[in-house]
Amino acid sequence: MLYYLTCLLFLIGVFGLLTQRNIVKLIISVLIIENAVNLFLVLSGYREGGAAPIITSVTSQSRISVVSVDPFPQAMVMTSIVIGLSVLALMTAIALRIYHIYGTYNIDEIAAKIREKKE
Repeated sequence: MLYYLTCLLFLIGVFGLLTQRNIVKLIISVLIIENAVNLFLVLSGYREGGAAPIITSVTSQSRISVVSVDPFPQAMVMTSIVIGLSVLALMTAIALRIYHIYGTYNIDEIAAKIREKKE
């Protein structure tokens, strides 16, 4: 069931990318897609009743492979969050620069102003 909700969240982000003409709303749509992918990766490593993959004197190596969750997707998501934050900062800086130059966040108005400058 959670996989379907993750797919729905992803589709909401794609819908926002395809239908919105405002740069800020496009940035939010990209963030929704990023969070959907991160959620999917975390869910792929989840195991019902799983434990941390730490070998101690109480647990053996053979038992760890049966009851532990997969730590790799969690590590990937941590990396993705850091990269996503830097991409968000870059997108926000570019959007602010575009606003200072053209005075709007609307893509259609920006394109019209660029066409006017060329003529």
